[in-house]
Amino acid sequence: MLWAALYYFLLFAAYFIIRPIRDEMGVAGGVRNLSWLFLGTLVGMLLIHPLFTALVSRLPRRLFIPLAYTFFAVNLVAFWYAFQTLSGTSEIWAGRVFFIWTSVFNLFVVSIFWSLMADLFRPEQAKRLFGFVAIGGTVGAVVGSSVTAFFAERITPNNLLLVSASLLGLAMLAAHRLMRTAPRSEDGSAAVVGDTSNQPVGGGIFDGIRTALSSPYLLGIVGYMLLYTITGTFLYFQQAEIVEAGFTERAARTVFFARVDLVVNSLTAIIQIFFTGRIVRRIGIALSLAVLPLICIFGFVAVGLAPTLMTIAVVQVLRRSGNYAVSRPCREMLYTVLPRDAKYKAKNFIDTFVYRFGDQTGAWSYDGLVRLGFGAAAISMVAAPLAAVWLLIALWLGRRQVAMVTASSTRQTTPDGG
Repeated sequence: MLWAALYYFLLFAAYFIIRPIRDEMGVAGGVRNLSWLFLGTLVGMLLIHPLFTALVSRLPRRLFIPLAYTFFAVNLVAFWYAFQTLSGTSEIWAGRVFFIWTSVFNLFVVSIFWSLMADLFRPEQAKRLFGFVAIGGTVGAVVGSSVTAFFAERITPNNLLLVSASLLGLAMLAAHRLMRTAPRSEDGSAAVVGDTSNQPVGGGIFDGIRTALSSPYLLGIVGYMLLYTITGTFLYFQQAEIVEAGFTERAARTVFFARVDLVVNSLTAIIQIFFTGRIVRRIGIALSLAVLPLICIFGFVAVGLAPTLMTIAVVQVLRRSGNYAVSRPCREMLYTVLPRDAKYKAKNFIDTFVYRFGDQTGAWSYDGLVRLGFGAAAISMVAAPLAAVWLLIALWLGRRQVAMVTASSTRQTTPDGG
């Protein structure tokens, strides 16, 4: 558990150092171009997912996880060199590529982490421990955003890419240590049923897609993810427009985004330490999953009534902290009841391609609504009913997961199940 928390801490610290840099580069490249950057991210996901599943099919996790993190760390060093040597239009285009790359990077490295957690921990362990493990990520996010907020104007944002790459290397070492110290039962087998950690998952490179689209349960998770990302994209675009109008200096915009991240992560840490475990145990996974859609319903109504930077900032803080503190750990618990291949392949497809497809759908929809003359208030009122549908899916998923856990426990306690 402690190694898992450290691993997550290092991942989030690495990401939140570069997140404000990515957001600033997105604004610098033109807010009206954001929808194209989201499309580029979707294409990137579509290209890299088959490569990742090919690794998963052919290599054991002790090999494909370090390979994935090494690839991303080397990329960060390459971007640092590019930003040191480019200027003008070339730098703007490099920034757009970096925006797309970071949007691919953050989902892949976190998806790999949670796939490993779902592989190592049983459902009953996940309910008790995932909240604590998530605290490691929150503390890492606080540290990462604090580093950027403090150093961005002192050593330039570009040099922070090397710090992020170093932390990613340390995360790789923590992952290796975690896999070596995974809990074992008395007969030496893994904590999960059967010790298959040294074996490749096997199968084809498109198994994850087929599995995700053929299972009603996984389709429910797909729907949950799509509505989460579509509504989030609406808020992101509204925030970007107002920040572009409110700040003229690039460093000032970077600091603003970093400070928002700092507030989000500080609030998340408080909730995770004192409330997450109590919330999940008291109200159950279904209602816990419903917390985030409820926040968004009320948040969009608030933005519709008062579409200001302060309102959007408050809604973003509540939404993101609610996601990290409650929704994300519960969403990962949904995968603990699935077979091992689904934990890596179908989960990665949902966490990456489906996530970014939702982003792109939100970007196109937002652009379309703006072209039709919708303002921030009207767009918020369109998004609120979407959040209501999302709420219904969350309740169904939570109840279905509980039923699957109960059915699995029943099979294991029958004579035929041992």
